[in-house]
Amino acid sequence: MNPSRRFISVSIASIALLAPFASAAQAAYPSKPIRVIVPFAAGSTTDIIARAIADKMSQSMGQQLVIDNRGGASGTIGQAAVAQAAPDGYTIMIHSSSHTVSPSTFAKLPFDTQADFAGVTPISSTPNVLVISPSKNIKTLQELLAAARAKPGSMNFASAGQGSATHLNAEKFKLAAKIEATNIPFKGSAEAVTEVMAGRVDYYFSPIAPVIGQIRNNQLVALAVGSPKRASALPNVPTTAEAGVPGSEFNFWIGMMAPAKTPRDIVNRLHDEVVKALATPEVKERFAVLGADAWTLKPEQFDDYIKQEIKSNAVLVKAAGLEVK
Repeated sequence: MNPSRRFISVSIASIALLAPFASAAQAAYPSKPIRVIVPFAAGSTTDIIARAIADKMSQSMGQQLVIDNRGGASGTIGQAAVAQAAPDGYTIMIHSSSHTVSPSTFAKLPFDTQADFAGVTPISSTPNVLVISPSKNIKTLQELLAAARAKPGSMNFASAGQGSATHLNAEKFKLAAKIEATNIPFKGSAEAVTEVMAGRVDYYFSPIAPVIGQIRNNQLVALAVGSPKRASALPNVPTTAEAGVPGSEFNFWIGMMAPAKTPRDIVNRLHDEVVKALATPEVKERFAVLGADAWTLKPEQFDDYIKQEIKSNAVLVKAAGLEVK
């Protein structure tokens, strides 16, 4: 036999023998703990949802998913850490819709919000609810609008920080309703809720979890939810569109992303594991308490959704005249 042909034959045989081992190595993911960066402080809605999902995925995948809270700078510190991480599936991110706001509110970022991340899947749609203190004697959204229009510029609203999802929700509502109101930014929802309950700030588009107890105890009045459809946790509360302000819908979502160039089979595996976790009774029960609705998309669909969100939020930020940092 020709030596070159013998070499080719041996090489082909070697590849055939090694193929099962390569497949086994690939199937071994994950072989060590996975770091899950959450760009907000512990106790935030994003953090609570991340922990609920991570617990179930840890059980299913046989490796611990470790939450790493990297709060600060409207989430951009955590985003940068993920963008710069090795694309091997061992560093991922669970972030909110604020991910698509930062390109419009920061003049310069150490990452490209679209190009440096691979979408895995949304996890939940978590509506914000417009709440107000009972001391204001306002029981409907139309009464709030009437009060705002009676004294233009006299009303204010709370937000969990400049450029946060709660801020963008309120700005979109304000533009659609054609009212004037001033943003009062706080460090987080807890402080914002306290000030609204005390009546020192007029209203707040709050995540449902921090205020559901106060709504049920009549310490806060829920006027509307900012989402495109009613919240399962507050089925009797209308959307802002239903209450007379079309074009005010804002979808506050929480989702999973990985560094760009993460192998597609790993991205798909993570997607499937999130879907599996969302189907468990424990996660369903936790989401019900939080007022969150499970929501998933295929990775490529999520990438497209993020692309569109970046564009629409850029328009909103400009229309609202928000400060660029």
